[in-house]
Amino acid sequence: MKTIYGIQYLRAFAALAVVVFHAAEKTGHPFAIGAAGVDVFFVISGFIMWVISDRRALTPAGFLYERVRRIAPIYWLATMVMVAGGILGLFPNLMLTTQHIVSSLVFIPVRSPSSGEIWPVLVQGWTLNFEMFFYLIFALSLFLERRRRLVAVAAVFTALVLSGLVMSARNPIFLTYTRPIMLEFIAGMFIGQAWLKGKVLGPQFGLLLVILAIGGFLAIQVFKFPFNEFNCGPLAISLVAGTLSLEAAGRIGRWRVLTFLGDASYSIYIWHAFAISVIAKLGGSMGLPPGITFAVAVAGGAVLGSCAYILLERLLTKLFKSAKPTAWSKAVPAEEI
Repeated sequence: MKTIYGIQYLRAFAALAVVVFHAAEKTGHPFAIGAAGVDVFFVISGFIMWVISDRRALTPAGFLYERVRRIAPIYWLATMVMVAGGILGLFPNLMLTTQHIVSSLVFIPVRSPSSGEIWPVLVQGWTLNFEMFFYLIFALSLFLERRRRLVAVAAVFTALVLSGLVMSARNPIFLTYTRPIMLEFIAGMFIGQAWLKGKVLGPQFGLLLVILAIGGFLAIQVFKFPFNEFNCGPLAISLVAGTLSLEAAGRIGRWRVLTFLGDASYSIYIWHAFAISVIAKLGGSMGLPPGITFAVAVAGGAVLGSCAYILLERLLTKLFKSAKPTAWSKAVPAEEI
């Protein structure tokens, strides 16, 4: 699939927004809106999965094989770094149990013994529980004719969200997979369908959507409007749809740095918190001004993630790609995202 630079840049900005969010959180600066980078990621994920399923011959098992090969190794490695750090006492607030570790590694939502929240050992991995569930449902939809897939996946996710609105439960799996944030994947798929059919908005309207989305995110931050998927979801959808309109009109060119950061966005997302935690502690112990510690933490998180992409993600991806899949999982490889 031809590189869509607008999507690459959105991935870069979404990852960096999460980095800024965590750096701000650690240094006492309010920037909750940075967490909305996750909403953008979910919309993008739905878009790309739908587009590649049109461009490539995929089997359900082959699709899952490609997704696990792409997502899991880096996440497993980072999780085991957390586990090792917890055992060595480097993370004094981290409580480890076998159930929590195993559930984290196999993408099953459970409550953390450290906080009681529905978080894996590597906290930012909570989004991967959603991603892998989406991949599973999407893979099952590949058994259907293409014209039925979008409606089928949308129906499943809508039914789950509606059940969450009318039913009350404390089960972590139910609470996770009935959140309205799930619908962001579906929105991305619909945007992908419009993209494939050439039914994108004009560049003027697309630019307006981008401006309104950015303005909406800023308004949430400045005026402290409720921060949830009901507000951030539509803004993320508008941002992706508007960016693609500009892309289709040829208004977005190639920027090497942003393209690289888009490629590295997954590693940045997975690894940045390690650097931020260390820098925040060092800054506090050295008496550095919070603003300087914050800036160094942002830079450190981005640099660590970028280095992890170059030194680890590329290597692991190459190693797993060289391993021949079994017969049941053979398929034309899915686009690497």
